[in-house]
Amino acid sequence: MIRIAVFSVVALALAGSALAQRAEVIDGIAAIVNNDVVTISQVRELIGARERSLREMYRGQELEDKIKEMRLSAIKDLVDRQLILQEFRKLQEKGAAIPEYVIDDRVQAVIREEFGGDRAAFVRTLQAQGFTVTRFKAIEREKIIVQAMRQSKVESNFVISPTQIQAYYDKNKGAYATPEQVKLRMIVIREGSSGDVPDIGSKRELAEEIRQKVAAGAEFDRMAQMYSEDETTQQVGGDWGWIERNTLNEQLTNLAFSLRPGEVSPVIAFENTYYIIMVEAKRSAAVKPIGDVRDEIEKNLIQQERIKTQQRWLETLRQKAYIKILS
Repeated sequence: MIRIAVFSVVALALAGSALAQRAEVIDGIAAIVNNDVVTISQVRELIGARERSLREMYRGQELEDKIKEMRLSAIKDLVDRQLILQEFRKLQEKGAAIPEYVIDDRVQAVIREEFGGDRAAFVRTLQAQGFTVTRFKAIEREKIIVQAMRQSKVESNFVISPTQIQAYYDKNKGAYATPEQVKLRMIVIREGSSGDVPDIGSKRELAEEIRQKVAAGAEFDRMAQMYSEDETTQQVGGDWGWIERNTLNEQLTNLAFSLRPGEVSPVIAFENTYYIIMVEAKRSAAVKPIGDVRDEIEKNLIQQERIKTQQRWLETLRQKAYIKILS
């Protein structure tokens, strides 16, 4: 018997269905897979939402090329799905089966999780999309079959050697790099803002006065709470947290990263705004040591091996099958 694992999916994700088709298909045939067919309507269901998105993004020949590429990819996915279902039918002849309670549990989970337990709302939604409960259950059955068959072809005892981990780490060091960062606070005074001091000259004077108070020992965060006009950070004492070089504009970035921890900048003017920056701490750019990411790399490599195993299995099915793509 095949061991079944039911995975959570978005309710009403009906597009991926590959129901066994009758010989008399009224909507056209996209592909032939041994004695079964993939219909054009199945392809439309699979790519409907994505095709609408493409039509909003592209025009003319580029749009046609994108849609053609997406349709061909969808057909290939549906062909693979049909091959898997055919393999399961062979196993059924040897006694494999999907217990009915598994399907019922899946439907009940959808009703509970997506419709708050309201079965009537679930049925109404199906009807609005042109589906019956019976067809929905058939689609869910096929999803479970395909997932179970894929899992049954994946070994669970992959062994990743230290050499493989080291090679992956060396090749992908950039993924484990942390850029240079500073932890900063900032006071922002804007010209033309409402406040106690109305004219431009006095705004510069106000910023300079605040800077002098900080230099004399006033707490920077307290000054930010009192005077900063940056609504996002005022209440937290001008705290910007840890930032990288691409967070601020070039002028402020150069200033912030030139300061030493605990150092406060002079008043800097930029686009009708005055800034006072204090750097609380700095972190140099670094790469995480392999010991810190070894487990993560091992999981990635195991997942890659699982995908390769599945692809090899599918390729074997394709080689043994009669497949003809018509659309």
